[in-house]
Amino acid sequence: MPVVTSIEDLKRMHRARTPKMFYDYAESGSYTEQTFRENTTDFARLKLRQKVAVDMSNRSTASDIAGLPVAMPVALAPVGLTGMQHADGEIHAARAAEKFGVPFCLSTMSICSIEDVAEHTTKPFMFQLYVMKDQDFLAAIIERAKKAGCSALVLTLDLQILGQRHKDLKNGLSAPPKLTLPTLLDLATRWRWGMGMLQTKRRFFGNIVGHAKGVADPSSLMSWTAEQFDEKLDWDKIARIRDLWGGKLILKGVLDPDDARIAADFGADAIIVSNHGGRQLDGALSSIRMLPHIVKAVGDRVEIHMDGGIRSGQDVLKALALGAHSTWIGRAWLHGLGAMGEAGVTRALEIIRKELDISMALCGERNVKDIGPDNVMIPRGFLDEYDIPQPVGASQIAPVAV
Repeated sequence: MPVVTSIEDLKRMHRARTPKMFYDYAESGSYTEQTFRENTTDFARLKLRQKVAVDMSNRSTASDIAGLPVAMPVALAPVGLTGMQHADGEIHAARAAEKFGVPFCLSTMSICSIEDVAEHTTKPFMFQLYVMKDQDFLAAIIERAKKAGCSALVLTLDLQILGQRHKDLKNGLSAPPKLTLPTLLDLATRWRWGMGMLQTKRRFFGNIVGHAKGVADPSSLMSWTAEQFDEKLDWDKIARIRDLWGGKLILKGVLDPDDARIAADFGADAIIVSNHGGRQLDGALSSIRMLPHIVKAVGDRVEIHMDGGIRSGQDVLKALALGAHSTWIGRAWLHGLGAMGEAGVTRALEIIRKELDISMALCGERNVKDIGPDNVMIPRGFLDEYDIPQPVGASQIAPVAV
């Protein structure tokens, strides 16, 4: 077993142990992948301010996310097809998050179902919802999440239509994988992954197969999914979903100051500044670059979270310094899962917390809640290189139906 000291180490192991189509699904963006790349490279442009001769004892990374106490301001973001990166992947990740003391969010497009994860955990987890046209399915899956005791509904707003990801199309991505000659040859070299998949019954989209009308088996799933994303999703529909849910609501996929202000007026418990990991609108600005503009637009009227490009504890620190209340990680924990299952997710979280703790101390802070703008240096032009419109007046936006 190699010595694992960084997320990059886990990424290399993930790539070696997981079939190409599933690794590529995780490690790719849409079209040219410009936004996917800049989500990470823009973090590198921000520099930390070192402080010396300060008391660094009794440090704490403890915080809260949407009212939930956490070991550090990091949550495991929802990722589709997690159970194809590692057998029973969502269960492994949820267990690791629970033991570590951070939230786990299950994707609508998970392999393990809501009920599977609830059965194998002891504390509430969050559920991420894609809005589908089938209203019966929509109401039923919200009810299933409520019955499972999910602590919050994370409503994704930036996937009304699916962005084109070239690698997925070229690989013929499917769950379970189609047994073409190239796929069989690839699977033959991933024997540990294959042994795990042979030992589990969870190989399909557990939240959909057997629950959606006309989807009794995987063969009918892909066509159903392609037709079901609701292109007409608007604030009126979001209000109806909120009423159906009745609990904490987090809006994910906010990348524009105008949208952030509407979300704050709407009364969301939190918003997640996100571009879907660079997998939707290629050419959009990175999450970390848009974060300060959104913070300026809404202030403390809504809890602001951020995801996209976080691969280290230093990235978490920089996001907090630029105004995020908390952060979400996706690929970072997915690399751990693909590398070593539950132990790998735990290792990813350990790496991030250690990096956050040490870097925070060297920046002169003992409490993660005290991190702010004084802890970073922002290069000239980073925030105003592009002309980003400021939020328009309230009179220029139709009132939200509540």
